[in-house]
Amino acid sequence: MDATALTAARTALPGAAPLVHCLTNTVVQTLTANALLAVGAAPAMVDEPAEAEGFAAVASAVLVNVGTVNRRTAEAMRLAARSAAGAGTPWVLDPVAVGGLAFRTELAAELLGSRPVVVRGNASEVMALTGAGEGGRGVDSTAKADDALDAAVALAGRTGGVVAVSGEVDVVTDGSRTVRVGGGSPLLTRTTGAGCALGALVAAYVAVAGDPLTGAVAAHAHVALAAEAAAALAAGPGTFAPLWLDALDAVTDLSPAQVTA
Repeated sequence: MDATALTAARTALPGAAPLVHCLTNTVVQTLTANALLAVGAAPAMVDEPAEAEGFAAVASAVLVNVGTVNRRTAEAMRLAARSAAGAGTPWVLDPVAVGGLAFRTELAAELLGSRPVVVRGNASEVMALTGAGEGGRGVDSTAKADDALDAAVALAGRTGGVVAVSGEVDVVTDGSRTVRVGGGSPLLTRTTGAGCALGALVAAYVAVAGDPLTGAVAAHAHVALAAEAAAALAAGPGTFAPLWLDALDAVTDLSPAQVTA
């Protein structure tokens, strides 16, 4: 992966200010919105079914995160995903806790039919989407990212898009190209909503990068570099979260990220 392309995507993002339509879980909405603002994107949290379909067609990108899904928001997600696919709007699926709970697992399987440009989840979630596992422990993975590589490649072939698997070293693949992104900080796993915010940043980057793989890798690299900077100053998870938002804003060059093919 060309580091120049990653930094070019970072440079393009605030100028384009992509509008990211987030149908996401109620636990993380504020952090997700602030993370998007910190990198130069514009957040919108529209989960009313009567509005979600039309808004998805005019947004720059859409995030569908099933973290606290209910029947009303599930219908909004279906409408938004179909509308985004029909309008050519890139959309990202974050299958939070899929595999362990039937309703969201069935919903995520249905949403795959609208061909997300990126699926972003942990190893257990990605494996569950392909029937290769039964999910993790709630939102926590019980498998490592590389354990899900075969499932990720298969899922990318099914959707025609990119699959990003989060872990100590993230694995991002479009089925033929596979990139790993290292770095970051364990404090990300102790900050509620950091992974969900990453899904929104993937949507923002995909909207401006042109190549979905480049966009997904750029988002992961950005999050990792910001986490390293924040962790160096933080006393613990309580001080890490605001420092991470500051660092997301400050990162302008993605070339130092630990990105390998």
